[in-house]
Amino acid sequence: MTKTNAQAAGPQQDIFAEREPGILLSRLLDECETLFVKKLSLNDRDWARLTNKHQAGVYVPPRERDGGFFPPLVAKERDDPEADEIRETFFDIEWPGVGETRQARLVHYTSKGPETHMTRLPKPAFRDLAPASLIVMGRDRDGAYRAITLDSDGADHEILSDILDLPPDFVSGLFTLRAVRREREEKVLTFIEEVVKAYFNGSIATLADKYGTMPATAELAATARTRFMTEQRLKSMDPFGMAKPGDAIRAISRGVEYEIFKELQMRGRAVELVRLVLGDDPKALTPEKALRSIIVEFPKIDAMLLSAAQQRKSRAGYSFEHHIEAMMIDGGVPFEKQVVIEARKRPDFILPSKALYDDAGRTNKEALVLSAKTTLRERWKQVGQEMKNCDLYLATVDENIAANAIEDMASQGIMLVVPESLKNSDTTEYKKQASVISFKSFFNSDIGTVRWPLWVDRGLVVARH
Repeated sequence: MTKTNAQAAGPQQDIFAEREPGILLSRLLDECETLFVKKLSLNDRDWARLTNKHQAGVYVPPRERDGGFFPPLVAKERDDPEADEIRETFFDIEWPGVGETRQARLVHYTSKGPETHMTRLPKPAFRDLAPASLIVMGRDRDGAYRAITLDSDGADHEILSDILDLPPDFVSGLFTLRAVRREREEKVLTFIEEVVKAYFNGSIATLADKYGTMPATAELAATARTRFMTEQRLKSMDPFGMAKPGDAIRAISRGVEYEIFKELQMRGRAVELVRLVLGDDPKALTPEKALRSIIVEFPKIDAMLLSAAQQRKSRAGYSFEHHIEAMMIDGGVPFEKQVVIEARKRPDFILPSKALYDDAGRTNKEALVLSAKTTLRERWKQVGQEMKNCDLYLATVDENIAANAIEDMASQGIMLVVPESLKNSDTTEYKKQASVISFKSFFNSDIGTVRWPLWVDRGLVVARH
């Protein structure tokens, strides 16, 4: 993915991010004109910690290799004139995160097809990275290169993703910061004009009322689903009729809905910030008053920005649940949501019903618990107690779960349910894990094949055709 097909982006910070970028990322964004960003595959980072790996560096896709960011490749002189061509180039990269500068080699063995690798990189920059981490390389005005890696579990990873508007399925891309900033500004130009006009004609309070209320999470989720279904020409969210239901949920929740949310939040919070700093009366405004407001009202400004960041995080969890619920409704899957079971535990979904879940005479496969968490970290340990003589499934769109954590979950009987593209991705640890299944497999096999006939016998559903 290059800038030509990347999402609109901009190098400036997202003013509603909870934290500022770290100093290494800030310096890269401030001093470099062009960026190469790639989500690292397992091979791109495992070479730094495992001795049995043949790949000793990062794979660079042909589109980015030939996109004008890297020095041009030249043919290497070879003793055998009939040998397949090897194209290469050497250039220095500063690695401020590990405190050294190294000469890297970008090499394309034409006998192996289009694959090109950047080698001679410092192992410490890659050794401890979690799955789906990023390499970020910048080229400054003098043509010098600088690179850092961003762990997928860190704040800078999330901040850069917001700054560049990286879509959920992002793999790699080149970004010219001046151009992408201009694109972002053009997106909000109409809104800027609306705010300026409202402020100077004395109607900024009315504009604040217009943008001050955020839709409820269920309403926002429904709007995003409608937009996605229209774009994809879908009549429903029935998972049994979709090739990749998990990818659809991920695209809606992390893509479509998040973009709608960010725009609505930016408008509401921006008008609130304008009123806080400038007041409502343009005739009473002076530079001194504006500066005074910034200083005196800083605690309120700080609290407002922190609240905006927290609002984003809480929205993500509710969004994920709403889309899973809509998918089960459209698919005719019976469930109960957020019902209280023993010890005041409240799982996200019980299938097919709490009554059958509580039935001491049922079989193990007749009921199940489905928990939904956009990101796991240590929170997966909370769901292990929700199972009672039934299978426990944990749905997530989290990319950065380590193999040992997946194995720990499996040892406690937890099956992970992930989008299809993540299950088969080279950037995650899911592909070879038997305890990780796709949403497609969950609905078609674990629900449709294993449990549906049992529910038919119970009179809870009708047979599927």
